[in-house]
Amino acid sequence: MEGELYRECLRNHAASLGSYATDGCGEFTLDATSPGGLLCAACGCHRNFHRKLISSTPFAEGRQQQSAAAVESPESERSEGHKKRLRTKFTADQKEKMLAFAEKIRWKMQRKEEEDEIERFCRGVGVSRQVFKVWMHNHKNSSSSSSSASTTLTQ
Repeated sequence: MEGELYRECLRNHAASLGSYATDGCGEFTLDATSPGGLLCAACGCHRNFHRKLISSTPFAEGRQQQSAAAVESPESERSEGHKKRLRTKFTADQKEKMLAFAEKIRWKMQRKEEEDEIERFCRGVGVSRQVFKVWMHNHKNSSSSSSSASTTLTQ
């Protein structure tokens, strides 16, 4: 049987102000007056705002074990699905080549006749097709507008 333990409240009370602030509630405390027991007696938030720990031991027997297991390092919390996405870093040479190639294919990768050429380019530069596609999507507007502005000025 799995036991559930709700820990600190993660609700952002300052979201409407464009900031981040939590209330500091350390653990979900069941409010007996709320229907279904879904509100916290300490902070008044819904249970879903509290971080949930799941244990394979029953609630009554494993509560002390759970609280000891709940003290985790930040690295172990990230390994539970809260991993920080790694950003791809490009060299100046890669950026230059990708910009030139993107302009050559007119910022579109959905050309069947150029499929092999795109694959060869990606292998040559050392990036996957998906990474190049995302890079083009992220740089399409800024690069094309600056190059079109420079061509307008030189004419």
